[in-house]
Amino acid sequence: MTMLPDFYSSPIHLPFNRTCLDADFRLAPPDADPGGVEGFWLLLRGTEILLTGASETPQLLQGPLPPSLAGGDEPPLYIGVWQGKPCRLLNLVGKENPSGFVAENLSAANPRLSIDLLSLGGTASQILHWEKISRNCSLCGGKMERVSGEWGKKCLSCGYAHYPHIHPCAIVLVRRAGEVLLTRKASWPPGRYSLVAGFLDFGECLEEAAAREVLEETGVLVQNIRYVGSQCWPFPSQLMAGFIADYAGGEVVVEEKELEDARWFPVDALPLMPPQRSIARYILDNFLSLGP
Repeated sequence: MTMLPDFYSSPIHLPFNRTCLDADFRLAPPDADPGGVEGFWLLLRGTEILLTGASETPQLLQGPLPPSLAGGDEPPLYIGVWQGKPCRLLNLVGKENPSGFVAENLSAANPRLSIDLLSLGGTASQILHWEKISRNCSLCGGKMERVSGEWGKKCLSCGYAHYPHIHPCAIVLVRRAGEVLLTRKASWPPGRYSLVAGFLDFGECLEEAAAREVLEETGVLVQNIRYVGSQCWPFPSQLMAGFIADYAGGEVVVEEKELEDARWFPVDALPLMPPQRSIARYILDNFLSLGP
């Protein structure tokens, strides 16, 4: 049973976006750590967040770090303030589930987490990804050091400054009278379809990427591309920019390297839809039919 809302008034309120954390969390760089043992622990293991308490009311570990979790390969990382107290991130990848903790998957279709805890876990997952890929300079291979007061890092060899890598993607709902174009990947749950989506290419704006992805994956031409909103997608580090577009021509030809299926569905006979925590579902729920 999901704890997430049934309705989002705007894409900005979708899970993983910073707005979901405004009431409880303030991001801060690691060198702002005030020290001491007070505060919360954000324990991640891959896409899982480890929490204490009853399964109905899971919460972050608070207080000193248990000895069984200390002394790992990676030191704790201060990431900011959660509910007025320091919050530190610890990567437990490769370790067994500690006694007394419950593991919740951040990428689950219906996560059993409040929207703020889910979004905090997503932010932490994105931070760990940045930490992993920023150990060495991508230009010369040199070691990196943190830029004071920021999340950026600077190469000790060539001096180049690197900042968190966010990868923009376009995701688009294509519509024609009474129908929508949906696609399916083989790895998805049986029967689930979603929207065409893909990464930006060199020299593209988001609208151009949306049109290209639709054409490449389905053979369909689009027009009247309109921006809807965006969502942080920390798996591992995407920004999903959502659009709607109108059909302009062409017959569906499935790009089989990317997709298992693509087809037009009547708006009153849709297949299994993407989870409500996603911008894909937000777009479908709010822009299914052609406007006047």
